[in-house]
Amino acid sequence: MATITAAEVNKLRTITGAGMMDCKKALVEADGNFDLAIENLRKKGQKVAANRSDRESTEGAAIAVVNADKTAGVVISLNCETDFVGKNESFIKLATDLANHALQFSSQEELLASDFNGITVADKLIEQTGVIGEKIEVGAFEKLEGAFIGSYIHAGNKIATLTSLSANVEGAEEVSRNVAMQAAAMNPIALNEAGVDAAIIEKEIEIAKEQLRAEGKPEAMLDNISKGKIQRFYKDNTLVNQDYIKDGSMSVSAYVKSVDANLTVTGFKRVALG
Repeated sequence: MATITAAEVNKLRTITGAGMMDCKKALVEADGNFDLAIENLRKKGQKVAANRSDRESTEGAAIAVVNADKTAGVVISLNCETDFVGKNESFIKLATDLANHALQFSSQEELLASDFNGITVADKLIEQTGVIGEKIEVGAFEKLEGAFIGSYIHAGNKIATLTSLSANVEGAEEVSRNVAMQAAAMNPIALNEAGVDAAIIEKEIEIAKEQLRAEGKPEAMLDNISKGKIQRFYKDNTLVNQDYIKDGSMSVSAYVKSVDANLTVTGFKRVALG
C-alpha cells in the first residue's frame, strides 16, 4: 500500500475542493493514484447528487459578468439548498468562475456540456454536490449582447442584472450600471410596451373594466378609461417607462437621453433567487 503524505492530501484537496479526510480516504482507496482518487471523489458526488435530487435548491448566488470590450454579458445563478452555503466565499468564487466561463456559450446546455478544468461543468456540479453535501445546480442562464453592456449585482448576490445600450458613448459605463440597478430594484416585466405579452394586456384591460363597473362607470366610458389604466401599467412595469429610481421626476428613458440624446436602452436580463 502506498504511503500517503500530507502534501499529497493537500494537493488533492486543492484540485477538488473536497475535505481533508475525504481526500485522504480517496487516496488510500486509490493506492496513491491521483486520477483514480479524483474519480472516486466524483463518484461520491454522484451518489450524493442522486440522494438529493428531490431537494429544493433555491438559495445560492446570482452573478453577472461582462466581456472585456463590453459587447456581451452573462448572468447566471448557481443554486444550492441553504443560505449558509450560498454566502460561502468559495461557493461565490465558483459561481463567478462559471459565469466568466459561460461568456463563451449561448445556452445553459452548451455551458453544462463544456470543459471546465478537465471535466464538464455538469460533472463539476456533481463533484461539488459531493464536496459540499448539498444539491448544486445552475438555476438560470441569460446572455445579452449589444453595443454596450453593463451589469449590476445586488448586495448578497441574490439579484443580478445586465442592460444593453444602443451605443458606446461617454458615460455609458455609469448609465448602464444605473439602468441595471433599476432593473434589479423594480423588476420590470419587459423593456417597453412592445415586449409585454398580449395576453397580459388583455387580462389587465379586463381587470380594469371590472373595477370601473364596480365603481359604477358607464359601459360606454370603459374603453377610454381602461386605456389610461393600461398606460399606467406600462409606466409601472416596463423598464424604459418606469420612474428613474435616482430621480423620480424623469423616466428611465429620459435619464438615458439626458446623457446622450440618441442613446436608448435596447435590452436587459434579470436573474433573482428566492
